[in-house]
Amino acid sequence: MNFWKKLAEFTLVRKIIYAIIGVFSYPGLMIVNKLKISGTEHIENLPSRRVLFVSNHQTYFADVITFLRIFCAVKWRKKNKLGIPYYLLNPFTRVYYVAAEETMKSSWLTRLFTMAGALTVRRTWKKDGNEARRGLDPSDTRKIERALNRAWVITFPQGTTKPYAPGRKGTAYIIKHTQPVVIPVVIQGFWRAFNKKGLMFKKKGVQLYVTFKEPLKIDYDAPAEEILAQIMDAIEQSKKHMMMGAHHWKNQSGLNPNYTKFLQNENV
Repeated sequence: MNFWKKLAEFTLVRKIIYAIIGVFSYPGLMIVNKLKISGTEHIENLPSRRVLFVSNHQTYFADVITFLRIFCAVKWRKKNKLGIPYYLLNPFTRVYYVAAEETMKSSWLTRLFTMAGALTVRRTWKKDGNEARRGLDPSDTRKIERALNRAWVITFPQGTTKPYAPGRKGTAYIIKHTQPVVIPVVIQGFWRAFNKKGLMFKKKGVQLYVTFKEPLKIDYDAPAEEILAQIMDAIEQSKKHMMMGAHHWKNQSGLNPNYTKFLQNENV
């Protein structure tokens, strides 16, 4: 563990970083764009460890920053809203998130984000720049499992911001081994509001959605393929959701009502 990662393990350091990031991210989520949160009742009474949040992925950093802010707000008993960010005076920091190692080393700003609780994982690349490996390196898996044993962890099973990309079995293997509480999260609008890194605006006045679903009922003895399929369906990135297409969201029942409204507003 290098110096910066050791420093990040100090609670006071993490709280300061959360407060700094929180202050600068607030306008982008609540003023320039509008954030709608639903389902925080599913995370109010979770245990302090062995909780895994699985989500679709639309930007490198805006997604995670939003999750961290919501967790802080929920700690201060706010329901489905951020409100005035006084909760940043004592933020909730018992959470880690999985991120690509090469992304987190790209600038001084990403190194700061690393200190906010990043669990960096390595990727293997082909010569043409395409990713070759679909799973996690064993050392990365152990890193995530250790983090789960003492806190919450956010992971993006697809490992990419490309919609409907296949999930990776590494997430399912971690679930089988650690048997955590698994909370699916569905986000929408971030790709429209922010650039790929999630640090600059691409469009203003966008309605952002974050939906926390109830914990999954998982058969931990099931094959990894089945667990992964269950996760991908829960975060609405499965083939079933892909085949529906945007034009079906207006007419199908049982789907995310927030996203249906979003599509209607966008005249999709």
